[in-house]
Amino acid sequence: MISGYSHGCGPRGQERAITGNRQTSWAFADAFVAEDEALRWARDRAHEAGLRSVASGTGAALRLLAAAVGAKAVAEIGTGTGVSGIHLLHGMRPDGVLTTVDSDPECQQFARQAFRAAGFAGNRARFIPGRALEVLPRLADGGYDLVFCDGDRLECLDYLAESLRLLRPGGLVCFEGVFADGRTVDSAVQPAEVQRVRELLRAVRESTVLVPSLLPVGDGLLCAARRG
Repeated sequence: MISGYSHGCGPRGQERAITGNRQTSWAFADAFVAEDEALRWARDRAHEAGLRSVASGTGAALRLLAAAVGAKAVAEIGTGTGVSGIHLLHGMRPDGVLTTVDSDPECQQFARQAFRAAGFAGNRARFIPGRALEVLPRLADGGYDLVFCDGDRLECLDYLAESLRLLRPGGLVCFEGVFADGRTVDSAVQPAEVQRVRELLRAVRESTVLVPSLLPVGDGLLCAARRG
């Protein structure tokens, strides 16, 4: 374990092993919320393009979180082919608008089709092509209920800084893929992107303006609420 990532109620070295039963339970939880044809279509497009999309359990968590905060305005970094966006839109208010940013306009076209197939009107999503760190500064301060980050891991600390500016008090920021396929907690030498994720985890956990939680869904979903 990495120093600083194993603190809990018991002494170090006594963490429970991941048993077969726990793996089965996690698999059951990941598939608990069924996905419709539009989501399956979007997943197929992601697979064909060689892109990773959020796991169904991660999508369900995003849907729940958007509903819990009554999200009317959500910003998404990394449109992909629309899998996470569909989940977010399902959780948002009926009049909510998803602002989604991606550097690949072709993927955004797939997402548009997926949103339509899922039954969402065209005005429910605002697509902005471009690099996230060039687009985010143009978005309104305090204008968002939730910010979902699924972009370049090397830029995750910059996404956090922008998210703190974008979120209203009580809003949520979520980061996908913080387990990095298990590399985040692997003591072996890791690439720069994994080191940056470790820095993100520390920054969120130690922040005085965030209330954090790390959800073991998909490849790890880091969530935090902005204090009022």
